[in-house]
Amino acid sequence: QVQLVESGGGLVQPGGSLRLSCAASGSIFRIYDMGWYRQAPGKQRELVAVIITGGSTNYAESVKGRFTISRDNAKNTVYLQMNSLKPEDTAVYYCNVDAQNFYLRRGDYWGQGTQVTVSS
Repeated sequence: QVQLVESGGGLVQPGGSLRLSCAASGSIFRIYDMGWYRQAPGKQRELVAVIITGGSTNYAESVKGRFTISRDNAKNTVYLQMNSLKPEDTAVYYCNVDAQNFYLRRGDYWGQGTQVTVSS
């Protein structure tokens, strides 16, 4: 099994910054895409950013220029640097990993979620 542990959420004022981390552990053979999603109250979960194995990235239009996704393959960890935060960024942020385990079964894995609240 593959486990994901997220950290870094919290309360921040508008214009502030936060850095989320998500570390994958367990019976990992290979990790492919790594990404972050978010879900605000009453809304559907949406993609925030994704980084593929080769390092290419893709962002939601609403976060382009403010958020940066990166990964450390040696640590099986993905990061989300969030700058210039706005109240509309308030949501539970979920880490998502496309990984292959030791039995070569490939699947989608989710973190438990971390709350980000942007408020004055």
